[in-house]
Amino acid sequence: MRLISIFAALMVAVTTFAQTSIPRPEHPRPQFVRDSWVNLNGTWTYAFDFGESGLQRDFNESKGFDSDIIVPFCPESKLSGVGYKDFINSMWYHRAVEVPAAWDGKKILLNFGAVDYVSSIYVNGELAGRHYGGSSSFSVDITRFVKAGETADVVVWVQDDLRSGTQTGGKQCPDYNSRGCHYTRVTGIWQTVWMEAVAKTGLKEVYVKPDLDNSCFVMEPEFHALEDGLSLDIRVKDGGKVVAKKTVKATNPMTVIVPVKNVKTWSPESPFLYDIEYDVVDKAGNVVDQVTSYAGMRKIHVEGNRVYLNNQPLYLRQVLDQGFYPDGIWTAPSDEALRHDIEMSMSVGFNGARLHQKVFEERFHYWADKLGYLTWGEAASWGSNMNNELAARNFIPEWQEVVVRDRNHPSIIIWTPFNETWERPKSDEGGRAHDRLVTNVYDITKSLDYRPVHDCSGGYHVKTDIWSFHNYEQDAEKLLEKLTLKGDGTVPTFNIENEVEYGGQPYYLDEYGGIKWVIEQFADNTWGYGQGPKTLEEFYTRLQALTDVILSLDYINGYTYTQLTDVEQEQNGIFNYDRTPKFDPEKLRSIFGKTPAWVQPVSERK
Repeated sequence: MRLISIFAALMVAVTTFAQTSIPRPEHPRPQFVRDSWVNLNGTWTYAFDFGESGLQRDFNESKGFDSDIIVPFCPESKLSGVGYKDFINSMWYHRAVEVPAAWDGKKILLNFGAVDYVSSIYVNGELAGRHYGGSSSFSVDITRFVKAGETADVVVWVQDDLRSGTQTGGKQCPDYNSRGCHYTRVTGIWQTVWMEAVAKTGLKEVYVKPDLDNSCFVMEPEFHALEDGLSLDIRVKDGGKVVAKKTVKATNPMTVIVPVKNVKTWSPESPFLYDIEYDVVDKAGNVVDQVTSYAGMRKIHVEGNRVYLNNQPLYLRQVLDQGFYPDGIWTAPSDEALRHDIEMSMSVGFNGARLHQKVFEERFHYWADKLGYLTWGEAASWGSNMNNELAARNFIPEWQEVVVRDRNHPSIIIWTPFNETWERPKSDEGGRAHDRLVTNVYDITKSLDYRPVHDCSGGYHVKTDIWSFHNYEQDAEKLLEKLTLKGDGTVPTFNIENEVEYGGQPYYLDEYGGIKWVIEQFADNTWGYGQGPKTLEEFYTRLQALTDVILSLDYINGYTYTQLTDVEQEQNGIFNYDRTPKFDPEKLRSIFGKTPAWVQPVSERK
């Protein structure tokens, strides 16, 4: 019988306590915080609507359904209190919401971290807004539907057709039972719901771009509305001390350059974060909106076949993190659990993660920012047929919302919209839709943010700043043979007939390993890559040999080991599904903590 770690036990205790009050009570958007907000997690009522007849039965006018569900956990999860595992094509939520009297005269926003997949929001029976996309956050302005000091009935209608091929699903299984690398599904609300009061001329968002070479932050604020005499005060702080400030007239659009003297950089070794305060001030000098945030001063860029962090070559020792939890599925049971996943990864030598086929909640990125953990942001692109016009139409705005929401996090260094787009037809005509979508998404992402864009992890590459390859060869000698450059310098590719020619981009083996090691079998269809080792010593020997092969090849800029934890039947994790350890962390750290000689400063190279 496995021993549950002290930390795991603590997480259970914290989660249990949270459920007795408000689950996931922390502010869900730590880079854009106002004091006037209300967390709406907790008990809602719900009804399944498999016939999608709810509108005909006036469900939008509901004052409460017959069954209870704990938000923000999806109905498939244990933590929701429901645990329904079959397909849910339609369901309804209800909650009575009290609007504080102090919010009179303010714009009232109802915010959703994520709802899978189509969500229609009704307030007091009227349609207030609709959103498409299972992973992106959205807001609905409900001001005209509610009155301050009164209670409103909020109803959310969710429609989810995972098997349609037109929506993103990530690793959610399109069959009834989990199998292969597809797991339990997620329907409906799966991230925090909250309400906030905003001045009519308040901030809508601020895009913050760090310019390390010129020692400044370049900020692009956007306001909900403008009026004569409106201004924005910006203060950048270091430990409570103001180190930079600027006051500018409010306009839409606008760019503000805020110089910072004696800059402190953000890096894995020193993840320093500046606190930022924004005050929107009216003509009379009254502060009408206050927002607190933070930012890291760091630079990420590509030169030739290398990626540089703060103008130093960067080697990525990443782990594949799918972000599944036994009790919450896509939703972490607590904020502490998010932090623990990162600390768990770092404890065995990884300096970052490829966040795989899931858009992680903002609190994860907050902890990555705080702890100095490098990540690649990825969409939950699987399930969306790239050759289908509606699927493309659905994917693009959802991905845009993801990039805009998360682009201020210094820990995110690369965007990866797609993974293994191997359904691309081989014919020129058939592959055209795939190539067009990948190209469009690459161009849109570059227009939204400065980071390198990695078009398709593992292929097929069409237009990309990063080149990647997946290889699960379990024999080190054969892996070396497959990865060794040919005489003409040709790099390994998945299928050159379906990919553009390699253009000298930074090259990564961003999936390898996946060595099966099972302490307690989760399911009858448990699996891992290749033939699993018979002893622990054989596991360590194989792991070290495979990793050393990658480290020995100078053209490779880093790797992603599969994976951080077991996920249901896929039991090839470094940790068990419940986050308890499987291996000696010191031995793992001796393998994953190594960096090639070319990464070290010249004075330190042997």
